[in-house]
Amino acid sequence: MTRREFLGAIGRPAALGVAAAALDPLGLRVALAKAAERAGPAAEVAGDEAFWLQMQQAFTIDRSVINLNNAGVSPAPAVAQEAQKRHLDFANSMPPPVALWEVQDPQRETVRRGLARTFGASPEEIALVRNSSEGLQICQLGFDFQRGDEVLTTNQDYPRMITAFEQRARREGIVLKQFSLPVPAEDDDEIVDLYRRNITPRTKLILACHLINLTGQILPVKRVVELGRERGIPVIVDGAQSFAHLDFDHADLGCDYFATSLHKWLFAPHGTGMLYVRKEKIRDLWPLMAAPAAMADDIRKFEEIGTHPDAQSLAIAEALAFHEGIGTARKAARLRHLRDRWALRLARNERFRLHTSLKPGKACGIATVEIVGVDTRKLADHLWRRRRILATPIVHPEFSGLRVSPSVYTLPGEVDTFCEAMEEVAERGIPV
Repeated sequence: MTRREFLGAIGRPAALGVAAAALDPLGLRVALAKAAERAGPAAEVAGDEAFWLQMQQAFTIDRSVINLNNAGVSPAPAVAQEAQKRHLDFANSMPPPVALWEVQDPQRETVRRGLARTFGASPEEIALVRNSSEGLQICQLGFDFQRGDEVLTTNQDYPRMITAFEQRARREGIVLKQFSLPVPAEDDDEIVDLYRRNITPRTKLILACHLINLTGQILPVKRVVELGRERGIPVIVDGAQSFAHLDFDHADLGCDYFATSLHKWLFAPHGTGMLYVRKEKIRDLWPLMAAPAAMADDIRKFEEIGTHPDAQSLAIAEALAFHEGIGTARKAARLRHLRDRWALRLARNERFRLHTSLKPGKACGIATVEIVGVDTRKLADHLWRRRRILATPIVHPEFSGLRVSPSVYTLPGEVDTFCEAMEEVAERGIPV
């Protein structure tokens, strides 16, 4: 298919095959951007299947599998895959000192500027890291503490982040303090009050999730940041699930520290992430790997990891272009549309219990549901073995359920297939 034929086919989505996205990534990007320009406001386009079919064709996924675990890691669109391959091929085409350090490392600055523009920050406040875990642990491990100092978070924060604090507790004698959140969480005043009531004179750091990975619940982190600032307590914002998922920028959070993965909702290559540190806070935060004293005020000190591939990082630029072509507000509206398609249907049956609030502003594309009386892990295993549906079992001491996270490439029919499979289990149980 020539570029002219391909662009013509964009107006006829059904004419595109699954592999079409890989034929001409540049042409596809242009076509998708034009389609987005023609689209209406977010609320109107959320259910426009002709528009979203074009977005679906940008991915090279296997339709024999229904992936409802995009909150874990998302496939990248063809344009990002092709860019990564192109950069990797170049890196292997000539000696590394030329390819990596003279050509590709400087190109990272273009990516840095693009991320900064999207997040609403200065490029000198943005570090390119490998995932949210790395970015968050730079912050968690980068503060100087004394024995007995407390760090505060909830018991719904990401396990790896809790593990990082637990290691500091074992090694240095700091105290990790956790508290419970309501499920679902619907009252912002109650959430902020829980943080407030758990602060003590020994609290030296707060970790707060912007969007909880277990349930998809959105927390009022700006108010938590303000609470910490009033008390002189730094607040790290875990944005692993929120960046390129929710329609916001840095001004909506006001935070000094923020980290996210880019291989989730931005659809960048696997192993890409972003760390934001407010300019005046960089000097006093230690990097994970040693950097020279001359870099004390340089955001790039957090990227000092030795020889590393640049292909993934450089391909972020294509993922950003794809994301901007769709538009954050339109993407968020579509994700809510797909969530409501399954959540509202299942909620009508008393066997199903939602652990995520569907009230406006409380969640977006992620929600967690339980079939009362059915083992969550066995349910997830059944859906995979019998239906090739991938959803994430969440087993927490205070609740249990399947985390469901469709994406822009998810078909409405795939959501309906998931509902049918869940209703069948609710009625008949899991087949032995």
